[in-house]
Parts: sequence; structure tokens; C-alpha cells
Amino acid sequence: MAISAGVFETLELRGVGRSFGGQVALVDLDLTIRAGEFIALLGPSGCGKSTALNCLAGLLPLTHGTITIDDERVDTVPSERRGFGMVFQNYALFPHLTVEKNIAFGLQMRKVPRAEIRRRVAEAVALVKLDGHEKKLPGQLSGGQQQRVAIARAVVLEPRLVLMDEPLSNLDAKLRLEMRMEIRRLHQSLGLTTVYVTHDQEEALSMADRLVVLREGRVQQVGTPEELHNAPVNWHVADFMGYRNLTDVTVVTVDGGQAVVDGGLGRLTAAAVQEVRAGGPARLAIRPEDLRIVAPGAQPMGGNAVPARVAVVEYHGREFAVGALTADGTTLHVRSDYPPQVGEEVTLTVDPARARLYRAAIEDGLDARARELEEARG
Repeated sequence: MAISAGVFETLELRGVGRSFGGQVALVDLDLTIRAGEFIALLGPSGCGKSTALNCLAGLLPLTHGTITIDDERVDTVPSERRGFGMVFQNYALFPHLTVEKNIAFGLQMRKVPRAEIRRRVAEAVALVKLDGHEKKLPGQLSGGQQQRVAIARAVVLEPRLVLMDEPLSNLDAKLRLEMRMEIRRLHQSLGLTTVYVTHDQEEALSMADRLVVLREGRVQQVGTPEELHNAPVNWHVADFMGYRNLTDVTVVTVDGGQAVVDGGLGRLTAAAVQEVRAGGPARLAIRPEDLRIVAPGAQPMGGNAVPARVAVVEYHGREFAVGALTADGTTLHVRSDYPPQVGEEVTLTVDPARARLYRAAIEDGLDARARELEEARG
């Protein structure tokens, strides 16, 4: 099956916004999607990612902004005429129709000739590896098989854009891994353009060409998986990208891109990712895998030494997840190659380049309030 109908070069969202009864759900979303890209909208519940997807699909009208495909507006076009395919979280299959009839439904609505429907449905069934299940009802299928039917029903229409709203959230861990690979395989083999909503950062990192991280309806960062994983631009993105150790600190000194900070973890040297000021508050972010237990006789990295007591040890296969308590009661998440003893006093260390310093939550709040006042003034 080749995706040919409605080929385009770029899809652009400009200033896209959506409000519900005075409550803002999405603010000034600017995004250019190139044909063939896999874009993941990522963020916690209520961040605006599903609202953005529904605006793209035409299921929600825009409050502000425009959506264009190759400079032609589509946000004013009814949903059914946009030529998009949609895969829902709950599959939305017709329970009384067989697999092949579910897949054929959209083609029948478009009055595609019967011979063409049979050919395209057979190709779609083969693509999602459901051969032999064509005559079954959805209730006779596993969750993963039902999701394959939903995907086949979307791609059989040969859409110019496929929209997926948390399609794997109802599957168990093993099936999620399998379906991740299947969706990526289909995307690449068919040359699809895909916009995928998820709250799972591992899912997004493994599948997408670019990620769009949202928080409270606003875009925080857009970039490749490597860019977001290695260089989050603020602590909100860092938090979502696996920097589980987030600590409020006070900046002691700043020297170029490096700062000395003080707080519950003691005095540490960190990389100042955002502009911070001496004497002001900041937020320190460290990945569990970047915190190390100092071996006897070894020196802490960059002089960063944090005394702690081991509270929890979990076996994770090749490594151990360790929870360690500092003197002020802060829990630090650590990865270790060996299992320390619960109750053991240890010294933790982190390379200054891997301890990332961001503007504090209180300063972010002041900036947000300033934006609100500016918007209110018009």
C-alpha cells in the first residue's frame, strides 16, 4: 500500500489556541510539520496535547490561530474533508462488525468501488499482521489485535496525516513495546506523516522524529529526542525527561556557564542552563543515572560530594535503583551497578556538567503572571 492521496510538503499551525468557558487549554501553538515526520505531543494530563490533536482533527474549532497545508487553510474545513486518519485511545471499533468490515467502513462511506475496497482492506490486514482474523468480531480479539484493527482502519484511507491519541495506554507493558515497534514500522514503510499524543516520555523518545513538550497549554520545547533528552531548556522539560532529582537551591556564585549552589544537598557545582543570579533561588536537576556512589578511596567528581543514607534498594536487572536520604530528609534517586546495604552511609557524587541548574519555580511563576497581565492589557 502506498500513501499517495493528498500529498503535501508542510502543515503549519500558527498561533493555535483553544479555550473552554474562559479556561485556556492551549495557547499560541506554533509548529511546522514536514511530510513524512513523526511528531509526538508530550506532557502530563491537562497540558493541552489532546486539545491540540483534536483541533488538528477538526473535532474542536479553534479559538485563535490558523492551520494550513501548503499555505491552504484547513482549520475551516469540516473534519471529514481534511483527509486525516484518527486512531483513538479506546479503539472505537464497531463491536457488531468483523475486522474486515471495520477496516472497510471508511472506504464504503467514501463510495470507493467494491473491488478497490477488497484490495485495500486485504493489504491493510497484511500490513498490521492480522491475516486469519478477518472474520472475527472485535470482542474475539486481544487488546493488541484490536489496536491493530484501529490502525488499519486509519491507514487504509491513505490519509495525508495520521493522528494518534494515546493509542497504547490500554495495553500491558509487553504489548506496548511490540506496538511501538509496529507503529514506527508502519510509519516508515508507508511514508506516513504522524502526530502522536502520549504522556510517556520513553514512548515518545523511541518513536518520534521530533517532540513537542507542553505544560499548561504552552509549548515548553520542540526538538529531536536527543535534544530534549540531553538538553532540556527548563526544569519542567527536565522533570518530564527523567531528571527525577529536582531540588530547590540558592545560587552562591556564577562564573560563565557554571554556578556554585547551596541547599539541602550541601554545596555543589552545577552547569547553569538558564540565567541565574548570585543570591537568588534556582532549581537543580540531576538524572538518577548521573548520581554515583563514591567507591572507597575514590574522589567525588568536581568536588561534588553528598552524604546520604541508603533507604531503598530495588533490583532492575542490569542495575539497581537506590533511594538515598540526605541529612535534611531529601530522597535522591540513584542508579548503581551493585546493591548497597539498606542503612549504609554513602557519599554520592555527580559530574558538574551533568548537574543542571534552572530558574526556580517561583521565578517561573512571576514570569507567568507577567504574561497574564500583558495579555489582559491586550
